[in-house]
Amino acid sequence: MNFLQITSLLIVLAGGFGAINYLFLKLPSAIGILIVALLASFGLLAVDLIWPALEIADTVRGIVTGIDFSEALLEGMLGLLLFAGALHVKLSDLRREWPTVFLMATLGIALSTLIVGFGFAWLTGMPLLLALVFGALISPTDPVAVLGVLREADLPKTLETKIAGESLFNDGVGYVVFLVLVGLAYPAASHGGAPQNPLWDAMLLFLQEALGGAALGIVLGFLTFRVMRHIDDYALEVLLTLGLAFGGYELAVWLHVSAPIMAVCAGLLIGDVGSARGMSEETRTYVDAFWKLIDEILNAVLFLLIGFEVFAIAFTGEILLTGVATIALALLARLAAVAVPITLLKPFRSFNAGVTRIMTWGGLKGGISVALALSLPEGEWKPLILTCTYIVVVFSIIVQGLTVGKLANKVGRAPDLV
Repeated sequence: MNFLQITSLLIVLAGGFGAINYLFLKLPSAIGILIVALLASFGLLAVDLIWPALEIADTVRGIVTGIDFSEALLEGMLGLLLFAGALHVKLSDLRREWPTVFLMATLGIALSTLIVGFGFAWLTGMPLLLALVFGALISPTDPVAVLGVLREADLPKTLETKIAGESLFNDGVGYVVFLVLVGLAYPAASHGGAPQNPLWDAMLLFLQEALGGAALGIVLGFLTFRVMRHIDDYALEVLLTLGLAFGGYELAVWLHVSAPIMAVCAGLLIGDVGSARGMSEETRTYVDAFWKLIDEILNAVLFLLIGFEVFAIAFTGEILLTGVATIALALLARLAAVAVPITLLKPFRSFNAGVTRIMTWGGLKGGISVALALSLPEGEWKPLILTCTYIVVVFSIIVQGLTVGKLANKVGRAPDLV
């Protein structure tokens, strides 16, 4: 199938599954589409077991594996999704919560990566460095999943800003940490040979990716804002924001700086400064509506793809048990990633009631983790990493995603037990 045929099929299925969810399941849109896609996938696998001569599963598996999920997300949809998410987070709100967001997106990611890495190495016998790679790809919360849930939950503004801001930035930081660890774990694939000073090279790569991505996003966002100030044409201004998201992301990839961090910084600047000082009321309305629609459509397609990725997963009894144990390990690591920064900041700042429990359970994993797992070089441990990642992601989106709103309503009014 060519690109247009695959795209058409995905949009048709996303629309059809979304309609099924709306009419029957009545769950949040993205989660409902994921569940319907999973049910359809397992249904096709069951049919293949009953009538193996039909070879339905093999046919679908060929189509699914023919879609480069990792490339489609990391070099296609992710820039638009991050830009759309950042567009609706105000810098003034984020500025008040920056110590919490910064610590969770840096210290939190580091703690989570170490806890998952050491725990996964002990659990599976995997080499520690490779287990740390798994820790890096499973530690970031997925802004796509998190922001989708925030739309359904009634959270206090300060708590919503903490969760949204952290998910946007720890995704970019986690991606950079992942690249650094992959460079150490797979030196031949990443550098064309073993580096002479791996730790020094890793530190330089981190600074180049993180700081370079932030600088590029700010510069491109500011230039776009300056152009928009002299234009009063909502269609053209929407096009400029689309060009910023698309072109900026690809430029970041070409320059070898963090494209996710670029998209977040550019989106924050346009969504706050650009919206207030560079857009008319009509333009602001159209820009908000356009990016909300882009966000909803790409969310639907992304969660559909996650549901169908079950055909690319190797399921055995032993791996399934490891995957279940990994869920507990990922939650423990998330608890540490939230509790430690909050404990350090609590003498200086006040926090919402139940913030640790809400942010721990609301730290959803998503398609980015699956895409990073798929992007790993082939090897004996890749099937285990991919399957465990998939199990954690599906549990996170369905179980945590459907219950975090109820948890927030319950403990958000209780005394803070951080």
